Amino acid sequence: MSATETPSQQAVPAPNRLLVLLATHWTLVAFLIVLILFGVGSSDFFTQDNWIATSVYATGILTLAVGQTFVIVSGGIDLSVGGTVSAAGMVGALTMRDLTDGGSSATVAIVLGVAAALAVGLVVGIANGLAISRLRLAPFIVTLGMMGITQGAANLVNDGQQISEIPADLSTFGSDLIGGWLSTLVLISLAVTAIAAIVLAKTRFGLRTFALGSSPEAARRAGIDVRRQTVMIYAISGLLAGVGGVLVLSRFGVAQTNAGQGVELNAIAAVVIGGASLFGGKGSIFGTLIGVSIMSILVTGLVLIGVQPFWQTVVTGLVIIGAVYIDQLRDRLQVRIGAQRA
Repeated sequence: MSATETPSQQAVPAPNRLLVLLATHWTLVAFLIVLILFGVGSSDFFTQDNWIATSVYATGILTLAVGQTFVIVSGGIDLSVGGTVSAAGMVGALTMRDLTDGGSSATVAIVLGVAAALAVGLVVGIANGLAISRLRLAPFIVTLGMMGITQGAANLVNDGQQISEIPADLSTFGSDLIGGWLSTLVLISLAVTAIAAIVLAKTRFGLRTFALGSSPEAARRAGIDVRRQTVMIYAISGLLAGVGGVLVLSRFGVAQTNAGQGVELNAIAAVVIGGASLFGGKGSIFGTLIGVSIMSILVTGLVLIGVQPFWQTVVTGLVIIGAVYIDQLRDRLQVRIGAQRA
């Protein structure tokens, strides 16, 4: 019996404590495992080209997953972010094209086009929040409906055609590398992630978000304006989806009506893999970052070892199910340990 253990710790079998520890930090373990497996499976995995490809791919998920973290921690879900990426990118590109055709400089066109894209995301997020908080509709239903609206809007903007007439400076910015390794898009995504991490973990807004996810009624009794908090949370998710639309537009240099198709599932998967509970009240931006990293490594790693692309969705689904199972297993173990200590 160790002299450093408390009586309550001594009452709990070491294997149970180890299981809880592994279940709590399994994402870091999984991250290291996939690095090792793909590193052994492909000699091209630990290369500069693959790092750039993986990190740039991650930017398409990270900003959305950060916004989704706020939503899931609050006990909600946002299925509209993929459609918002498409709509925001199309509106931003159309604004840039029309301004350029009208004689405006590339700088003015880019600034106003980016502003238009962000505005689309913000409006969608606020609309989601108002429908959920004021009409008392389920987040799943509201955002599912908004997913259809935004995807339809992306097609209506330019009659279902892509827009490629955007300033070359935007595409150049998206392809720039700092030191040959770090894409400017990755730098922007990491900056957004760092700010969001501080907001969620260190501010009253973050505390209220956790309180809302733990118990809306208790949050209301504590004096939190639940309706206002809900609108702000979904506004953040929508705004970051607008940012994602701009990043995708900058990355590919063309706006496509299906640019965000299916990305909402990847964002949700990354948040769940990162340790957030779909029931709300639990999650972190750091965990989401690890979840996005695992998702991105899986995608590029499977390609490198020759796995057919459609297996990626199968793997994603299995990982989501496994993440939820581990989350529930951790909760059951903690309850069991609590009973043993009592």
